[in-house]
Amino acid sequence: MIELKGLRKQFGDAVVLDGIDLTIQKGEIVVVIGPSGTGKSTLLRCLNFLEQPTAGEITVGDLHVDVNRARKADILQLRRQTAFVFQNYALFANKTALQNIAERLLVVDGWPKARAYERARDILRRIGLEDKADAYPASLSGGQQQRIGIGRAMAAGAEVILFDEPTSSLDPEWVDEVLALMKQLAAERQTMLLVTHEMSFARDVADRVIFIDEGRIVEQGPPSEIFYHPRDPRTRDFLQKILASHQA
Repeated sequence: MIELKGLRKQFGDAVVLDGIDLTIQKGEIVVVIGPSGTGKSTLLRCLNFLEQPTAGEITVGDLHVDVNRARKADILQLRRQTAFVFQNYALFANKTALQNIAERLLVVDGWPKARAYERARDILRRIGLEDKADAYPASLSGGQQQRIGIGRAMAAGAEVILFDEPTSSLDPEWVDEVLALMKQLAAERQTMLLVTHEMSFARDVADRVIFIDEGRIVEQGPPSEIFYHPRDPRTRDFLQKILASHQA
């Protein structure tokens, strides 16, 4: 289980997250939507201290952290419990697909090299890129690079995978292969918290959709409720605009 209590983030005088309370059950797929600049990506980055939260409490599994008292050991453990999939792949250019997936296992988790590489090859098989084990990122398509990024997150065996708009940097022809892999993870009940503008994916896969505006959770509920019967006018306005832009 993941629980956030009073999570707050300020950059100077600007409040980006304004007291987020959120609980995610094991195996739940939660999609965060909302206008640009309203704290969605910051929420993910604060959860594993890629950004230092200003205030609040974070619980992941058995680990509970008061963000103002977090020790280095607490932060390291949070990062072991969470895996991050970035917008821009964030692969090591000088490492092969196999090495990119094995890197966290070797450096963060301290696995022996043989075991880490065996795990990485298994992941490559699962994501359909076994034949790209020795390929470097520059020789891979954007979709393949992002699948490697997701494979790296899968290899970690983390409590939750955090996806920060994983298809936003992809050309349209590569989006479907990445979404198909994410749907595979959802079918396996991998706990996921993701920010995306792929509304059809959110409708099909999410257990719960959360709408954030101005750093606050405005409303949340199952996709059938949020997409077809939103209660708050801000949610309705946002969905009308984004769905209209997708149809244009």
